[in-house]
Amino acid sequence: GFTLIELLIVVAIIGIIAAIAIPNLLNAIDRGKQKRTMADIRSIGTAVESYAIDNNYYPTAADIGTLKAVGTAVEPIYIKTIPAQDGWRHDFYVASTTTGYTLASGGKDGGDLTGVVWGAFGGGNGGGFDSPIIFMGGQFAAWPEGVQQ
Repeated sequence: GFTLIELLIVVAIIGIIAAIAIPNLLNAIDRGKQKRTMADIRSIGTAVESYAIDNNYYPTAADIGTLKAVGTAVEPIYIKTIPAQDGWRHDFYVASTTTGYTLASGGKDGGDLTGVVWGAFGGGNGGGFDSPIIFMGGQFAAWPEGVQQ
């Protein structure tokens, strides 16, 4: 059999490997959720833009934080179903008038974006996973660090 020292060394090595691998795994999971969120926002934006091309105005959303009003206008013609939540299972934010729209995710922490959605955000490259992802007028106004527009 194995001696106690040999078993302790093996357990220590496994612990070191786990300490290195688990943070990388969690980072990869969050990166995947971030990419899914950006893809969903882009898909919704494409559907809204297609609606605007056909109707000469954007669908309106009376309540911030809901996609129902926009969804009834673009489903199922422009998009099969609108995803209501981002990759972290937080609701998307939406602000839409007949002349423009903003779609946003609060990021991993699901931060409140009420002021952001209504245009109080300067935009640009954000920080980590908690940074907002904002899509306005067919392009990203705020995006995660390291992501291409």
